[in-house]
Amino acid sequence: MRGIFKFGDDLLDFSNGFSQQPWLSLNPMPHSILSQPNRSWVLDTGSLTARLKTLAPGQFSLQVLSVRFARATLSESKALNIPNRQQVYVREVALCIAGKPCVLARSIIPRGTLTGPERQLLWLKNKPLGEYLFNHRDMQRLPIQCKFGRINQQNSWARRSIFKLSGKPLLVSEFFLPALLQTQAHSG
Repeated sequence: MRGIFKFGDDLLDFSNGFSQQPWLSLNPMPHSILSQPNRSWVLDTGSLTARLKTLAPGQFSLQVLSVRFARATLSESKALNIPNRQQVYVREVALCIAGKPCVLARSIIPRGTLTGPERQLLWLKNKPLGEYLFNHRDMQRLPIQCKFGRINQQNSWARRSIFKLSGKPLLVSEFFLPALLQTQAHSG
């Protein structure tokens, strides 16, 4: 993801950092690289959707920004170990608290994953993918990777993970917007 990203009437300007920096897979992640309060969000292995709902009960919403078949980025193709030219299902959403986007999520789902029961992923509409993933009977999450960049001239972190559903992979990238920490400060 790079460049200008439209959310409703707002434009989000992503720095080149998100597209050009490599994803970090350090385990454990040193506190000197990723400190609190970002650390608790970026490295949390639980359901982000469930955590956001707990942060602001009754104020969580999801806005679908885009769903389409397209080519994954080179980095996404490499992570999923699929050919670069292969068409994938791309779903981009904003996870919001009180109508304000706190996290942007981009899911890359190879066609081979969209078979059997996982074909349901095509019809999530405004339902969170996280709820589907964390309720799946045969879900495995591979290690979290993260990176740092700027969105609208503000420092921001991103993470991504490969999830396997019955052995079939999909990639979820989440971009933590500054509004998340502001919301957390007001609710805590």
